[in-house]
Amino acid sequence: MKSLSKIRLILIITSVIIGIVYALPNFFNTSQQIQSFNFLPGKKINLGLDLQGGSYLLLKADMDVVFAEKLDSLLSDIRSSLRKSKIGYKKLSIQNDIISFQKRGETSNEKIKSILFSLDKNLILENKLDSFFIKFSDQNKKNITKTTMAQAIEIVRRRIDETGTNEPSIQQQGADRIIVQLPGLDDPSRIKKLLGKTAKLTFQLAHPTIFPDDLDKNSKAPPGYVKLQEDKNPDRFYMINKRVMVSGEMLKDASPTFDRNNSPSVSFQLSPLGGKKFGRVTGKHVGRAFAIVLDGKVVSAPVIQTQIFSTGQITGAFSVQETNDLALVLRSGALPAPMVILEERSVGPGLGSDSISAGKIASVFGLIAVMVFMLITYGMFGVFANVALICNIIFIIALLSLIQATLTLPGIAGIVLTMGMAVDANVLIFERIKEEFNSGRNILDAIEAGFQRAISTIVDANLTTLFAALALFSFGSGPIKGFSVTLMIGIATSMFTAIVITKYIVFLYSKKKDINSVFLQG
Repeated sequence: MKSLSKIRLILIITSVIIGIVYALPNFFNTSQQIQSFNFLPGKKINLGLDLQGGSYLLLKADMDVVFAEKLDSLLSDIRSSLRKSKIGYKKLSIQNDIISFQKRGETSNEKIKSILFSLDKNLILENKLDSFFIKFSDQNKKNITKTTMAQAIEIVRRRIDETGTNEPSIQQQGADRIIVQLPGLDDPSRIKKLLGKTAKLTFQLAHPTIFPDDLDKNSKAPPGYVKLQEDKNPDRFYMINKRVMVSGEMLKDASPTFDRNNSPSVSFQLSPLGGKKFGRVTGKHVGRAFAIVLDGKVVSAPVIQTQIFSTGQITGAFSVQETNDLALVLRSGALPAPMVILEERSVGPGLGSDSISAGKIASVFGLIAVMVFMLITYGMFGVFANVALICNIIFIIALLSLIQATLTLPGIAGIVLTMGMAVDANVLIFERIKEEFNSGRNILDAIEAGFQRAISTIVDANLTTLFAALALFSFGSGPIKGFSVTLMIGIATSMFTAIVITKYIVFLYSKKKDINSVFLQG
């Protein structure tokens, strides 16, 4: 690089200007101040829970309910498989998480076992004479838990995202727990309500002759029916057919609206398959009450007036906010397991402000210390290193703003660490230049050789750190990931500033000035 490239100079200046433009919004306190400068992108670094305050929720999935539902489903599959194979049985039931039945007839036990294992090869099956006992193995439970938690995290994320909450952190902890961090949210009551709803929606026929006025809490349900409470009135009951005619899984969309009486309601649309099934059921049972059941409670039970296909309305004594939230949870899908809030805490903005102040003080002192050290040790070359260091910090802030990363206290620690790493590359380069200059090379040749021979060392050193940061990002969670993100960005920007910006400044200075060899010879 003995001849300076104007194109390279333009690219360096352009990159620095872009970095400043994206970094500047973070130095304004309000959006009004940002908007006064129309040329600014307006994006700021999102602050984590420990910096801006907010709410923390620890949720636990009730896996007992999930296992019970899976056992019910398995029992139905067993019944269907035995009937299909024309195998007689009796006393098919569930007790203490074990499905049991007795065979009738002369069918071999081995044939029955093969049928049962065809449903799930991981089942634990015991056979005593004509009796069979089936339960889930540990592997079954692990697989069910893993699938359930993956679905639960995705649905929790959808529900929270639709509320407009900024940069929530949603992570699994252990086998059956989810940590939800909501920066800037002081009152998580609405979020708690949304996450507390499993939102399992079903459409079931009501009893044709037993009406709510005929029922009380002591009423018994006839075979094939179940007594369910009304959602808004716990003292009112409906006799509902156990058979689910249409489930919420067939729901395509849901949105808040108003009914013909101008009361808040929820309009829904079913998938093509759901619409056909809905149309078949409503067409066959005109004049009968069709209950809309949400999480085991009757939301409403309108009488079918005419055949309905893919669209309908859920009405009830709703407020506008309730219809918004109900539509939200229906759109996001049902949680595969009920969620129980084990822990809830809030971090006040005052504590976050103190953390920011402490982080700023640490960063400023770290920056000053590094800059003073480089000036004392390397003189004018120290000035070049400090210019590159400032550019590095600008690039880090700009990239964090561009990708809308969430900055936490460990993230600030990553930025402070990057300051040292940024000048470390310059130290390697300057020491190499010294060696080349002292060996008898002229200053330009020494600079060229110093940069070339130091690059491999710089790359190797930064790559090892980058691998460690990638491991932290892959296997860490929450603040650990925040630290790794700032570290990885810092590695990239420090290499750029050391290899490109510092190199150009040094060559530019050496071309214009007769460099005093004193600071090189040390």
